Amino acid sequence: MRPRPVVLPALAALVAAQVVLTTGAPAQADSAATVTVNTRAGLEVVHEAATGVNHAIWDAQLGSDAVADLLKDAGVKAMRYPGGSYSDIYHWADHTAPGGYVAPNTDFDTFMGGVRRAGGQAIVTANYGTGTAEEAAAWVRYANVEKRYGVKYWEIGNENYGNGHYGSGWEADHHPDKSPTYYASLVRDYATAMKAVDPTIKIGAVLTTPGEWPDAITAAGDSASWNETVLSIAGPVVDFGIIHWYPSGDTAAQVLAKTDRVGDQIALVREQSRRLAGKDLGIALTEVNTSYGRNTQPGALFAADAYATMIGHGVFNVDWWNVHNGIGQVREIAGHPDYDDYGLLSSGGCTADGTVCQPALNTPFAPYHAISMVSRFARPGDQLVTAASTDPLVRSHAARRPDGGLAVMLVNQDPDAAKTVDLRFAGYSAAADATVLTFGNGDTGITTTTGSSSSATLPPYSITTLVLKPSGSATGPAAPARPAVDSVTDRTAALSWPAPPAGVKYEVHRVDGANTEQWGETTGATFTAANLTPGTKYTVNLVARDNAGRVSWSSPPLTFTTGTPATSTCAVTYKEVTNWGNGFVADLEIANTGATPVNGWTLTYTWPTTWQQVSSGWNATWAQTGYQVSVANTAPLAPGASTTAGFVGSYQGPNVRPVKYFLNGKLCTTR
Repeated sequence: MRPRPVVLPALAALVAAQVVLTTGAPAQADSAATVTVNTRAGLEVVHEAATGVNHAIWDAQLGSDAVADLLKDAGVKAMRYPGGSYSDIYHWADHTAPGGYVAPNTDFDTFMGGVRRAGGQAIVTANYGTGTAEEAAAWVRYANVEKRYGVKYWEIGNENYGNGHYGSGWEADHHPDKSPTYYASLVRDYATAMKAVDPTIKIGAVLTTPGEWPDAITAAGDSASWNETVLSIAGPVVDFGIIHWYPSGDTAAQVLAKTDRVGDQIALVREQSRRLAGKDLGIALTEVNTSYGRNTQPGALFAADAYATMIGHGVFNVDWWNVHNGIGQVREIAGHPDYDDYGLLSSGGCTADGTVCQPALNTPFAPYHAISMVSRFARPGDQLVTAASTDPLVRSHAARRPDGGLAVMLVNQDPDAAKTVDLRFAGYSAAADATVLTFGNGDTGITTTTGSSSSATLPPYSITTLVLKPSGSATGPAAPARPAVDSVTDRTAALSWPAPPAGVKYEVHRVDGANTEQWGETTGATFTAANLTPGTKYTVNLVARDNAGRVSWSSPPLTFTTGTPATSTCAVTYKEVTNWGNGFVADLEIANTGATPVNGWTLTYTWPTTWQQVSSGWNATWAQTGYQVSVANTAPLAPGASTTAGFVGSYQGPNVRPVKYFLNGKLCTTR
């Protein structure tokens, strides 16, 4: 959660003393980029609640017709209530929040009226901090039995790790025990009570976001971190995990680059849920915003890229914080006034001294139009597919539509230069013309024109979506289900799926960036991939082809990592000793499992990300160049003997563990 001032009443238009704007430099000459869209490399299907926002009970505009209509126009499909940390002080039955401000006409029924008018659905956060399981169950009864609102998604608390247990406290928590163990135990009680009223609802538990404080920290008196504890205890009884994300950065470039971390963030949550809860939990990002340019084009570029990236990785719900919030520090960003306002819509407020005022109440800020662009780009039921750009400042996303259409969203993060993009397609033949949607820096809405399906010119700091039609028939066999992996070794992986229909064969494709290679094809329900590289991540899709040569959509992806050799002349065990949020201490135990002595050794491994670093080490000579780390020692290592070398590491994103280690060039067994 971030600072949430009470929404100010609507005031007059901008006063003369408002910040003085400077004229932006003219756009530089176009630079070229190639974007490749590979429809054989399918990602995830867009969920019905994918595009969402947050509402708050201190916002007097909550549920109003004007706001509901604006959200409907933007294609918003989910609305979260009652508002961040207010969730843990709010009592729905009497519509009170002791210690906080509650605006008129913001009760639950008013909220639901706005949700229905907007054509969306609700995500409700039950009060954990100062409430009870019985209170939450009564809310479910009122919402879904008495009023028949059909609220499907229910969270238990909001950012409850922020209750002071890890040293910093902003979240109300009146329980005698602030530990993750206590939270997880009560989540089980909440889930039991709430599902006894309506077994069809989905319950979410609060998790920490990998790489964001206090993820991975084990507090005094605990045996494990927040996620390890909550997923072990509550994971088996809940349906989804809740994460929040406010990436930091002092410049647009710093913040916009943070979407590169999404894949690792989501992969770590999935790995934790499978290992600790014994199942694949859904993942909802119920709060997200940026630290730079919240009301101007940098915020819009971040929103478009973050929503599309999260959805492509299977996050079923992404909610912007917030619909309204209030004015903060006013400055010029990207040539336009930025009010440091977390809201999508203007609150119409002024600075404390009255010298600068926002636009009229409910005027959309730039991220509103970005979310509108996302909803037009990827609609519920569409499937995102892989798109890759040769220019790191051109972020690319693509979505395949049930009617045979294909949408490509291109985000030009260069503030100065237009980009000419050459579009190439694998597995798709597009008609010549395309509908082109554009939202540029300083625009007050999305423009629609007609253009080419093979190229586009992207204005500086812009979001462009091309909607394409197929050049021929779009019919084909049904897309296969996601394949499963039954066993993985260092060199093989056994894949399986439901048997294809008669007259249809399945092609097995391995995804490598924007490219795919076909591993094989079969009319059966299994396939064994061989000759794989140890310690390597693989992503696989299935494509169906019938006897007429017609091809289906791609299946959703399967990702797995091959192991290391079961037997080797060396073995390595990685053990994290302690973690403080952006740094950690870890030990590497190196064992000689061969038959001959090792007289002096060098161990090497590669970090999976750019933001991990060895700061110092002991019991060996440590060095890091780029991604690669070397650990050297002149001491002999006898057969059957082992030694331990430790280090201090730092990280600024998801702290993904190394997969494989080499001792004097020999691949070791990772234990």
